[in-house]
Amino acid sequence: MRALVVHESMFGNTRAVAQEVAAGLATWCDVDVVPVAQVQPRQVADADLLVVGTPTHAWGLPSPKTRQGAVEQTSPAKGLLLEPGATGPGVRELLTGVAGAGRAAAAFDTRICMLSMVTGRASVRIARALRRRGWRVVTSPESFLVTKQTQLVAGELERARAWGAGLSVARADAEDQTV
Repeated sequence: MRALVVHESMFGNTRAVAQEVAAGLATWCDVDVVPVAQVQPRQVADADLLVVGTPTHAWGLPSPKTRQGAVEQTSPAKGLLLEPGATGPGVRELLTGVAGAGRAAAAFDTRICMLSMVTGRASVRIARALRRRGWRVVTSPESFLVTKQTQLVAGELERARAWGAGLSVARADAEDQTV
């Protein structure tokens, strides 16, 4: 079993969550973690499970315009340094060309710690796009929370690791339902 965790990260929070999701996955399968700017088509084609994560921007997926907004927020004085490859292309662009052919997938996002009806949830949009491309989404989209100062809320990394480990159960349950 091979899993691929693809992430788009502006300031490092989504990358950190992706790494913890991968650590959880590693308890039961081989896993690679790849920034979206570096993902190769062969890696996606070889994945039995594709996990995709991105920050929530403007109630959904980052776009060229919102990525530019992240560049404008960058402030070394505030500790906001832009991740390599953060200016795109990103997950939005990746999802237009990744056919799933019934393979398993899961989606997560990072978002401000507020009601989702206020912030939106990129993970819901990721899951919808994956389904449209033929992926079998095996669990509900998940959000990991950050503060308004763009720091992960305490306990979110541990929760991300547990969510990754739990994807084995979700994947098995989804397979049982398709038989």
